[in-house]
Amino acid sequence: MAKKAKKRVAREYTKADEKELRAHSKAKTPVAKIVKLTKRTEGSLRQKALKLGIRLGHLRPAKKTAKKKS
Repeated sequence: MAKKAKKRVAREYTKADEKELRAHSKAKTPVAKIVKLTKRTEGSLRQKALKLGIRLGHLRPAKKTAKKKS
């Protein structure tokens, strides 16, 4: 017999969760790390950040390489 799929349960965000998310945003913590710490999906975190008006997953600027002149 096939295994039954686990039901996904939506957990509400508490004030403490929002505060933690704001702290991670300010510290520019990578989204993958936040996902593991909070046990929430990346999509869930990004949607909540959007509603709170904060940014997640800050991209580091690309390294500049010296161009050779011909």
